[in-house]
Amino acid sequence: MNIPNENLINKRVIVGLSGGVDSAVAALLLKQQGADVQALHMTNWNDEDGYCNAADDLQDAKKVCNKLSIPLHHVNFSKEYAELVFKDFLHEYENGRTPNPDILCNREIKFGVFKKYAKRLGAEFIATGHYAKLNKNAQSTELVKPKDKNKDQTYFLHAVNEDAFRDTLFPLCDLTKHEVREMAKINGLSNYNKKDSTGICFIGERPFREFLEKYLPAQPGPMIDNNDNVIGQHQGLMYYTIGQRQGLNIGGRKESDNKPWYVLNKDLASNTLIVVQGDHDDLYARSLIVSDFSWIGTAKELILSAKVIHCHGKVRYRQPDQACQAELIEGNKIKVIFNEPQRAITEGQAAVLYIDDRCLGGGSIDEVIK
Repeated sequence: MNIPNENLINKRVIVGLSGGVDSAVAALLLKQQGADVQALHMTNWNDEDGYCNAADDLQDAKKVCNKLSIPLHHVNFSKEYAELVFKDFLHEYENGRTPNPDILCNREIKFGVFKKYAKRLGAEFIATGHYAKLNKNAQSTELVKPKDKNKDQTYFLHAVNEDAFRDTLFPLCDLTKHEVREMAKINGLSNYNKKDSTGICFIGERPFREFLEKYLPAQPGPMIDNNDNVIGQHQGLMYYTIGQRQGLNIGGRKESDNKPWYVLNKDLASNTLIVVQGDHDDLYARSLIVSDFSWIGTAKELILSAKVIHCHGKVRYRQPDQACQAELIEGNKIKVIFNEPQRAITEGQAAVLYIDDRCLGGGSIDEVIK
């Protein structure tokens, strides 16, 4: 387990207990280390229509705490979530971008208001079930990929302020997901085989379009190809993302072949969706701009001294690391140039950089250069 040099015996650690197996095993490991473990379960969304499993998750958290004999605190951060995360989520979609609210949730909620609340409960450390690793010394804290590269969550943690990591523990950093489930089973945790949560809690299993139109009125408009031919109508630009294939409802056209259609771009000014057929060259780009890059540890010093660093990056969570270079343009404005063209780079998603397993930081993609 990745812990500071001092031992944790009798040190109060507040674990963010979601009700899932990862945070449950994090609590188990900390208790085995002799820490004074307490759990804090967050409700971040007022579930009015039953799509989010918040009530079930709370019951699972209670079972874990009963099994481990640790106290459980429950706090409702839905107001803070609406103000700090969801408002930005809607604003981004309104402006034609495709945001990733989980990144903002980590920075503002889990390592923001959650941490402040845990400190009020007497926490010396907070801990979560994230798959990530922290290397700490007197000067800085570095965010590093965990043992289980398939579950690596550093992509979602890149925007967390480095200071928030200093008294944070990631107990699962040296375990695989399989080992976590086995440990939960051996120790009698009833959620050992609970399905991993996917997507955004406040959307749940409902259709995304159904959810979004409750907050942003749909504005249908023309759908054109890259030669300005009108080939259909879109239901609202916010419902589409770059590279999307499903849901375009473009039937067979006698003047074109049977290759699938993909979203190429969105023109907000004219409320037009631009699509292309097949794996078109215009879907690819090598360069992007991030205007407010968030650096972790000594990474900013690295680029300030070198101006250009050779590293690897990714523009979506499950993407394998891609060779690239990062250039400091001005302030925290970074230009990332990939060695190979990348498909469907999307404004609003995150570009995250790495040197080997070390996460340098990242930021929201503001511009794609083609």
